[in-house]
Amino acid sequence: MGIIKATMSAIGGGLADQWLEVLEADNMGDNTLFTKGVKVRKNDKRNSNKKGTEDYISNGSVIHVYPNQFMMLVDGGKIVDFTAEEGYYKVDNAAAPSLFAGGFGASIKESFSRVKFGGVPSTSQKAYFVNLQEIKGIKFGTRNPISYFDSFYNAELFLRAHGTYSIKITDPIKFYTEVIPKNADRVDISAINEQYLNEFLEALGAAINSMSADGIRVSYVVSKSRELSRYMQNELDADWKELRGMEVLSVGLGGLSYDEKSREMIDIRNQGAMLGDASIREGYVQGAVARGMEAAGSNANGAAQAFMGMGMGMNAGGGFVGAASASNQAQMERDAAKAPAAPAGGWTCSCGQTNTGKFCSECGSPKPAPSGSWTCACGAVCTGKFCPECGSPRPAAEWFCTECGAKNEASAKFCSECGKRK
Repeated sequence: MGIIKATMSAIGGGLADQWLEVLEADNMGDNTLFTKGVKVRKNDKRNSNKKGTEDYISNGSVIHVYPNQFMMLVDGGKIVDFTAEEGYYKVDNAAAPSLFAGGFGASIKESFSRVKFGGVPSTSQKAYFVNLQEIKGIKFGTRNPISYFDSFYNAELFLRAHGTYSIKITDPIKFYTEVIPKNADRVDISAINEQYLNEFLEALGAAINSMSADGIRVSYVVSKSRELSRYMQNELDADWKELRGMEVLSVGLGGLSYDEKSREMIDIRNQGAMLGDASIREGYVQGAVARGMEAAGSNANGAAQAFMGMGMGMNAGGGFVGAASASNQAQMERDAAKAPAAPAGGWTCSCGQTNTGKFCSECGSPKPAPSGSWTCACGAVCTGKFCPECGSPRPAAEWFCTECGAKNEASAKFCSECGKRK
Protein backbone atom coordinates (compact mmCIF):
# COMPACT_ATOMS: atom_id res chain seq x y z
CA MET A 1 0.00 0.00 0.00
CA GLY A 2 1.52 3.31 -1.01
CA ILE A 3 0.72 6.79 -2.24
CA ILE A 4 1.40 8.44 -5.58
CA LYS A 5 1.40 12.21 -5.87
CA ALA A 6 -1.41 13.28 -8.21
CA THR A 7 -1.04 16.14 -10.66
CA MET A 8 -3.58 18.93 -10.85
CA SER A 9 -4.52 17.94 -14.41
CA ALA A 10 -5.46 14.45 -13.27
CA ILE A 11 -7.71 15.81 -10.53
CA GLY A 12 -9.39 18.63 -12.41
CA GLY A 13 -13.16 18.75 -12.18
CA GLY A 14 -14.39 15.25 -11.48
CA LEU A 15 -12.36 14.02 -8.54
CA ALA A 16 -15.29 12.45 -6.67
CA ASP A 17 -16.54 10.68 -9.79
CA GLN A 18 -13.19 9.21 -10.78
CA TRP A 19 -11.88 8.03 -7.40
CA LEU A 20 -13.80 6.16 -4.74
CA GLU A 21 -13.00 8.23 -1.67
CA VAL A 22 -11.57 11.65 -0.94
CA LEU A 23 -9.96 12.02 2.51
CA GLU A 24 -8.60 14.98 4.44
CA ALA A 25 -7.80 15.80 8.06
CA ASP A 26 -10.68 16.22 10.48
CA ASN A 27 -11.08 19.66 12.05
CA MET A 28 -7.60 20.71 13.25
CA GLY A 29 -7.63 23.60 15.72
CA ASP A 30 -4.78 25.56 17.31
CA ASN A 31 -4.45 23.02 20.14
CA THR A 32 -4.93 19.88 18.04
CA LEU A 33 -1.90 17.61 17.89
CA PHE A 34 -3.27 14.64 16.00
CA THR A 35 -6.45 13.70 14.14
CA LYS A 36 -7.88 11.05 11.86
CA GLY A 37 -8.57 11.50 8.16
CA VAL A 38 -12.26 11.77 7.29
CA LYS A 39 -14.13 11.39 4.00
CA VAL A 40 -14.96 14.52 2.06
CA ARG A 41 -18.51 14.59 0.61
CA LYS A 42 -19.21 11.20 2.16
CA ASN A 43 -22.92 11.31 1.28
CA ASP A 44 -22.49 12.95 -2.11
CA LYS A 45 -24.88 11.31 -4.63
CA ARG A 46 -22.01 11.02 -7.11
CA ASN A 47 -19.94 8.85 -4.74
CA SER A 48 -19.88 5.35 -6.26
CA ASN A 49 -18.52 3.74 -3.12
CA LYS A 50 -21.91 3.24 -1.41
CA LYS A 51 -20.99 -0.02 0.30
CA GLY A 52 -17.41 0.69 1.29
CA THR A 53 -16.01 -0.97 4.38
CA GLU A 54 -15.37 1.26 7.37
CA ASP A 55 -11.68 1.85 8.08
CA TYR A 56 -10.64 0.56 4.70
CA ILE A 57 -9.13 2.91 2.15
CA SER A 58 -10.07 1.76 -1.32
CA ASN A 59 -7.47 1.49 -4.04
CA GLY A 60 -7.49 4.75 -6.04
CA SER A 61 -8.72 6.97 -3.21
CA VAL A 62 -7.37 10.51 -2.94
CA ILE A 63 -5.96 12.16 0.18
CA HIS A 64 -5.70 15.93 0.57
CA VAL A 65 -2.67 17.16 2.56
CA TYR A 66 -2.61 20.83 3.53
CA PRO A 67 0.32 23.03 4.69
CA ASN A 68 1.80 22.21 8.11
CA GLN A 69 0.24 18.73 8.10
CA PHE A 70 2.01 15.37 8.19
CA MET A 71 -0.09 12.53 6.76
CA MET A 72 0.47 8.84 7.57
CA LEU A 73 -1.15 5.77 6.03
CA VAL A 74 -1.63 3.22 8.78
CA ASP A 75 -2.46 -0.43 8.13
CA GLY A 76 -3.27 -2.57 11.15
CA GLY A 77 -1.63 -0.03 13.45
CA LYS A 78 1.60 0.07 11.40
CA ILE A 79 2.75 3.03 9.32
CA VAL A 80 3.11 1.94 5.70
CA ASP A 81 3.59 5.30 3.99
CA PHE A 82 3.66 9.02 4.78
CA THR A 83 4.14 12.46 3.33
CA ALA A 84 5.24 15.79 4.72
CA GLU A 85 4.52 17.63 1.46
CA GLU A 86 1.25 19.42 0.81
CA GLY A 87 -0.75 18.30 -2.22
CA TYR A 88 -3.11 15.58 -3.52
CA TYR A 89 -2.13 11.91 -3.21
CA LYS A 90 -3.64 8.81 -4.80
CA VAL A 91 -3.63 5.56 -2.83
CA ASP A 92 -2.13 2.62 -4.72
CA ASN A 93 -2.40 -0.66 -2.83
CA ALA A 94 -0.03 -2.31 -5.28
CA ALA A 95 2.71 0.29 -5.01
CA ALA A 96 5.72 0.29 -2.73
CA PRO A 97 5.86 3.16 -0.21
CA SER A 98 6.88 6.43 -1.85
CA LEU A 99 7.75 8.29 1.38
CA PHE A 100 7.41 11.97 0.48
CA ALA A 101 9.55 13.30 3.34
CA GLY A 102 9.29 16.99 2.51
CA GLY A 103 11.54 19.15 4.66
CA PHE A 104 12.17 16.38 7.18
CA GLY A 105 14.63 14.50 4.94
CA ALA A 106 16.53 11.43 6.09
CA SER A 107 15.68 11.79 9.79
CA ILE A 108 11.99 10.99 9.31
CA LYS A 109 12.80 8.07 7.03
CA GLU A 110 15.08 6.68 9.72
CA SER A 111 12.19 6.79 12.19
CA PHE A 112 9.97 5.09 9.61
CA SER A 113 12.49 2.28 9.13
CA ARG A 114 12.07 1.32 12.78
CA VAL A 115 8.27 0.94 12.65
CA LYS A 116 7.56 0.00 9.03
CA PHE A 117 4.99 -2.69 8.28
CA GLY A 118 6.53 -5.87 6.89
CA GLY A 119 3.46 -8.09 6.42
CA VAL A 120 0.42 -8.23 4.19
CA PRO A 121 -2.27 -5.53 4.49
CA SER A 122 -4.74 -6.02 7.31
CA THR A 123 -8.43 -5.14 7.27
CA SER A 124 -8.01 -1.81 9.11
CA GLN A 125 -6.56 1.01 7.05
CA LYS A 126 -6.62 4.65 8.15
CA ALA A 127 -5.08 8.00 7.34
CA TYR A 128 -3.82 10.08 10.27
CA PHE A 129 -2.61 13.67 10.37
CA VAL A 130 -0.11 15.32 12.73
CA ASN A 131 -0.21 19.11 13.23
CA LEU A 132 3.20 20.62 12.41
CA GLN A 133 2.26 24.15 13.47
CA GLU A 134 3.54 25.70 16.69
CA ILE A 135 1.15 24.76 19.51
CA LYS A 136 0.94 28.00 21.49
CA GLY A 137 -0.50 29.29 24.75
CA ILE A 138 0.10 26.25 26.98
CA LYS A 139 -0.26 27.69 30.48
CA PHE A 140 2.03 26.83 33.38
CA GLY A 141 2.54 27.91 36.97
CA THR A 142 5.00 26.61 39.57
CA ARG A 143 3.33 24.73 42.40
CA ASN A 144 6.26 25.16 44.81
CA PRO A 145 8.77 28.03 45.14
CA ILE A 146 11.98 27.67 43.12
CA SER A 147 15.27 28.49 44.86
CA TYR A 148 17.41 31.13 43.16
CA PHE A 149 20.78 32.26 44.50
CA ASP A 150 21.33 35.85 43.47
CA SER A 151 24.97 36.96 43.77
CA PHE A 152 23.91 40.63 43.75
CA TYR A 153 21.83 40.16 46.89
CA ASN A 154 24.17 37.40 48.12
CA ALA A 155 21.12 35.46 49.24
CA GLU A 156 19.07 32.38 48.41
CA LEU A 157 15.72 33.64 47.21
CA PHE A 158 12.54 31.68 46.59
CA LEU A 159 10.23 32.61 43.76
CA ARG A 160 7.22 31.40 41.81
CA ALA A 161 6.78 31.75 38.04
CA HIS A 162 3.80 31.65 35.71
CA GLY A 163 3.28 32.15 31.99
CA THR A 164 2.80 30.20 28.77
CA TYR A 165 4.98 28.07 26.54
CA SER A 166 4.73 26.55 23.07
CA ILE A 167 5.86 23.26 21.53
CA LYS A 168 6.48 22.04 18.00
CA ILE A 169 6.48 18.47 16.70
CA THR A 170 9.81 17.86 14.98
CA ASP A 171 9.59 14.10 14.30
CA PRO A 172 5.94 13.17 13.57
CA ILE A 173 6.53 9.41 13.32
CA LYS A 174 8.35 9.29 16.64
CA PHE A 175 5.64 11.47 18.14
CA TYR A 176 2.93 9.11 16.83
CA THR A 177 4.58 5.96 18.15
CA GLU A 178 5.69 7.34 21.54
CA VAL A 179 3.05 9.92 22.52
CA ILE A 180 -0.31 9.22 20.84
CA PRO A 181 -2.48 6.82 22.92
CA LYS A 182 -3.42 3.52 21.33
CA ASN A 183 -6.51 3.62 19.07
CA ALA A 184 -6.90 7.39 19.50
CA ASP A 185 -8.49 9.16 16.56
CA ARG A 186 -7.97 12.67 17.92
CA VAL A 187 -5.63 14.16 20.53
CA ASP A 188 -5.59 17.76 21.77
CA ILE A 189 -2.82 19.16 23.97
CA SER A 190 -5.16 19.18 27.00
CA ALA A 191 -5.51 15.39 26.80
CA ILE A 192 -1.82 14.71 27.40
CA ASN A 193 -0.65 17.92 29.05
CA GLU A 194 -0.62 16.74 32.69
CA GLN A 195 2.37 14.44 32.26
CA TYR A 196 4.33 16.87 30.13
CA LEU A 197 3.45 19.86 32.30
CA ASN A 198 5.01 18.08 35.29
CA GLU A 199 8.15 17.43 33.26
CA PHE A 200 8.12 21.02 31.97
CA LEU A 201 7.93 22.45 35.50
CA GLU A 202 10.76 20.21 36.65
CA ALA A 203 12.89 21.40 33.74
CA LEU A 204 11.83 25.00 34.41
CA GLY A 205 13.27 24.77 37.91
CA ALA A 206 16.54 23.40 36.52
CA ALA A 207 16.65 26.10 33.83
CA ILE A 208 16.08 28.90 36.34
CA ASN A 209 18.82 27.44 38.55
CA SER A 210 21.12 27.45 35.51
CA MET A 211 20.39 31.15 35.00
CA SER A 212 21.27 31.69 38.65
CA ALA A 213 24.58 29.85 38.18
CA ASP A 214 25.34 32.08 35.19
CA GLY A 215 25.05 35.16 37.42
CA ILE A 216 21.83 36.63 35.99
CA ARG A 217 20.11 38.88 38.53
CA VAL A 218 16.72 37.59 39.58
CA SER A 219 15.04 40.85 38.58
CA TYR A 220 16.27 40.33 34.99
CA VAL A 221 14.80 36.84 34.53
CA VAL A 222 11.41 38.04 33.23
CA SER A 223 13.08 40.08 30.47
CA LYS A 224 15.13 37.09 29.27
CA SER A 225 12.43 34.86 27.79
CA ARG A 226 14.57 33.95 24.78
CA GLU A 227 17.45 32.84 26.97
CA LEU A 228 15.03 30.88 29.15
CA SER A 229 13.68 29.11 26.04
CA ARG A 230 17.21 27.97 25.18
CA TYR A 231 17.78 26.77 28.75
CA MET A 232 14.52 24.81 28.57
CA GLN A 233 15.44 23.24 25.25
CA ASN A 234 18.74 22.09 26.74
CA GLU A 235 16.97 20.60 29.74
CA LEU A 236 14.24 18.80 27.75
CA ASP A 237 16.04 17.83 24.53
CA ALA A 238 16.90 14.33 25.70
CA ASP A 239 13.41 13.45 26.91
CA TRP A 240 11.22 15.36 24.48
CA LYS A 241 13.07 15.80 21.21
CA GLU A 242 15.13 12.62 21.14
CA LEU A 243 12.55 10.27 22.64
CA ARG A 244 9.21 11.85 21.72
CA GLY A 245 9.82 13.94 18.61
CA MET A 246 8.77 17.32 20.03
CA GLU A 247 10.53 20.29 21.56
CA VAL A 248 9.90 23.48 23.50
CA LEU A 249 9.89 26.35 21.02
CA SER A 250 9.35 29.38 23.25
CA VAL A 251 8.67 30.31 26.88
CA GLY A 252 6.85 33.50 27.89
CA LEU A 253 7.10 34.41 31.57
CA GLY A 254 4.00 36.23 32.74
CA GLY A 255 5.72 37.22 35.97
CA LEU A 256 7.71 36.26 39.05
CA SER A 257 6.67 36.55 42.67
CA TYR A 258 8.75 36.12 45.81
CA ASP A 259 7.81 34.53 49.09
CA GLU A 260 7.54 36.85 52.11
CA LYS A 261 11.03 36.23 53.51
CA SER A 262 12.67 36.75 50.11
CA ARG A 263 10.77 40.01 49.67
CA GLU A 264 11.99 41.21 53.09
CA MET A 265 15.61 40.32 52.24
CA ILE A 266 15.43 42.20 48.93
CA ASP A 267 13.99 45.29 50.66
CA ILE A 268 16.70 45.22 53.35
CA ARG A 269 19.44 44.88 50.72
CA ASN A 270 18.04 47.72 48.63
CA GLN A 271 17.70 50.01 51.63
CA GLY A 272 21.26 49.20 52.68
CA ALA A 273 22.54 49.96 49.18
CA MET A 274 20.76 53.30 49.17
CA LEU A 275 22.00 54.31 52.63
CA GLY A 276 25.52 53.36 51.58
CA ASP A 277 25.47 56.51 49.44
CA ALA A 278 26.66 59.44 51.60
CA SER A 279 24.47 61.96 49.77
CA ILE A 280 21.36 59.84 50.40
CA ARG A 281 22.30 59.45 54.07
CA GLU A 282 22.71 63.21 54.37
CA GLY A 283 19.29 63.75 52.83
CA TYR A 284 17.81 61.20 55.22
CA VAL A 285 19.35 62.97 58.27
CA GLN A 286 18.20 66.40 57.16
CA GLY A 287 14.74 65.04 56.38
CA ALA A 288 14.52 63.48 59.85
CA VAL A 289 15.41 66.83 61.42
CA ALA A 290 12.80 68.63 59.32
CA ARG A 291 10.12 66.11 60.20
CA GLY A 292 10.98 66.50 63.89
CA MET A 293 10.66 70.28 63.72
CA GLU A 294 7.38 69.99 61.83
CA ALA A 295 6.02 67.63 64.47
CA ALA A 296 7.14 69.99 67.22
CA GLY A 297 5.39 72.93 65.58
CA SER A 298 2.12 71.04 65.41
CA ASN A 299 2.25 69.89 69.04
CA ALA A 300 -1.12 70.67 70.62
CA ASN A 301 0.48 71.18 74.08
CA GLY A 302 2.56 74.12 72.87
CA ALA A 303 5.26 74.52 70.27
CA ALA A 304 7.65 76.26 72.70
CA GLN A 305 7.59 73.32 75.12
CA ALA A 306 8.02 70.88 72.20
CA PHE A 307 10.99 72.79 70.76
CA MET A 308 12.55 72.93 74.24
CA GLY A 309 12.22 69.19 74.58
CA MET A 310 13.59 68.70 71.10
CA GLY A 311 16.62 70.88 71.88
CA MET A 312 17.28 68.99 75.10
CA GLY A 313 17.09 65.72 73.19
CA MET A 314 19.55 66.92 70.59
CA ASN A 315 21.94 68.15 73.27
CA ALA A 316 21.64 64.85 75.09
CA GLY A 317 22.46 63.08 71.85
CA GLY A 318 25.85 64.70 71.81
CA GLY A 319 25.28 66.65 68.60
CA PHE A 320 24.43 63.53 66.58
CA VAL A 321 22.99 65.48 63.65
CA GLY A 322 26.10 67.63 63.27
CA ALA A 323 28.41 64.66 63.53
CA ALA A 324 26.37 62.64 61.04
CA SER A 325 26.31 65.51 58.55
CA ALA A 326 30.06 66.06 58.90
CA SER A 327 30.65 62.35 58.29
CA ASN A 328 28.43 62.34 55.23
CA GLN A 329 30.10 65.43 53.77
CA ALA A 330 33.54 63.90 54.30
CA GLN A 331 32.43 60.70 52.56
CA MET A 332 31.03 62.63 49.58
CA GLU A 333 34.34 64.54 49.26
CA ARG A 334 36.31 61.26 49.33
CA ASP A 335 33.99 59.75 46.69
CA ALA A 336 34.41 62.80 44.49
CA ALA A 337 38.20 62.58 44.83
CA LYS A 338 38.14 58.89 43.86
CA ALA A 339 35.91 59.42 40.83
CA PRO A 340 38.05 58.99 37.72
CA ALA A 341 38.38 62.02 35.53
CA ALA A 342 37.25 61.70 31.96
CA PRO A 343 40.25 60.96 29.68
CA ALA A 344 41.38 63.50 27.12
CA GLY A 345 38.72 63.69 24.46
CA GLY A 346 36.45 61.58 26.65
CA TRP A 347 33.08 62.25 28.25
CA THR A 348 31.11 61.15 31.29
CA CYS A 349 27.71 59.54 30.84
CA SER A 350 24.72 60.34 33.06
CA CYS A 351 25.14 56.86 34.60
CA GLY A 352 28.64 57.85 35.82
CA GLN A 353 30.68 55.82 33.32
CA THR A 354 33.59 57.57 31.58
CA ASN A 355 33.90 56.86 27.86
CA THR A 356 35.91 57.74 24.77
CA GLY A 357 33.62 56.37 22.05
CA LYS A 358 30.31 57.59 20.70
CA PHE A 359 28.24 55.37 23.02
CA CYS A 360 28.44 54.61 26.74
CA SER A 361 30.11 51.26 27.37
CA GLU A 362 27.91 50.69 30.43
CA CYS A 363 24.36 51.67 29.42
CA GLY A 364 24.66 52.31 25.67
CA SER A 365 23.52 55.95 25.78
CA PRO A 366 24.86 58.11 22.91
CA LYS A 367 27.49 60.75 23.55
CA PRO A 368 25.71 64.07 24.19
CA ALA A 369 26.16 66.74 21.55
CA PRO A 370 28.40 69.66 22.64
CA SER A 371 26.75 72.91 23.61
CA GLY A 372 25.97 75.14 20.64
CA SER A 373 26.43 72.32 18.14
CA TRP A 374 24.34 71.73 15.03
CA THR A 375 23.69 68.73 12.82
CA CYS A 376 24.55 68.93 9.13
CA ALA A 377 22.42 67.38 6.40
CA CYS A 378 25.18 64.76 5.95
CA GLY A 379 24.68 63.63 9.56
CA ALA A 380 27.86 65.11 11.06
CA VAL A 381 27.62 66.99 14.39
CA CYS A 382 29.38 70.35 13.97
CA THR A 383 30.36 73.26 16.20
CA GLY A 384 31.80 75.77 13.71
CA LYS A 385 30.29 77.74 10.85
CA PHE A 386 31.01 75.01 8.30
CA CYS A 387 30.64 71.23 8.35
CA PRO A 388 34.09 69.52 8.65
CA GLU A 389 32.78 66.53 6.65
CA CYS A 390 31.14 68.07 3.57
CA GLY A 391 31.86 71.80 3.91
CA SER A 392 28.22 72.90 4.03
CA PRO A 393 27.62 76.21 5.86
CA ARG A 394 25.74 76.31 9.13
CA PRO A 395 22.07 77.03 8.40
CA ALA A 396 20.72 80.35 9.59
CA ALA A 397 18.75 80.11 12.78
CA GLU A 398 15.01 80.73 12.95
CA TRP A 399 13.92 83.84 14.89
CA PHE A 400 10.99 84.79 17.08
CA CYS A 401 9.14 88.09 16.79
CA THR A 402 9.65 90.34 19.81
CA GLU A 403 6.21 91.85 19.29
CA CYS A 404 3.92 88.78 19.00
CA GLY A 405 6.30 85.88 19.64
CA ALA A 406 5.62 84.16 16.30
CA LYS A 407 8.27 81.80 14.91
CA ASN A 408 9.70 82.84 11.52
CA GLU A 409 12.07 81.32 8.97
CA ALA A 410 15.68 82.50 9.05
CA SER A 411 15.42 84.23 5.66
CA ALA A 412 12.30 86.23 6.59
CA LYS A 413 12.88 89.94 7.22
CA PHE A 414 9.39 90.63 8.55
CA CYS A 415 7.20 88.70 11.00
CA SER A 416 4.68 86.52 9.19
CA GLU A 417 2.04 87.23 11.88
CA CYS A 418 2.25 90.94 12.71
CA GLY A 419 4.62 92.35 10.05
CA LYS A 420 7.17 93.71 12.53
CA ARG A 421 10.66 94.02 11.04
CA LYS A 422 13.27 91.56 12.20
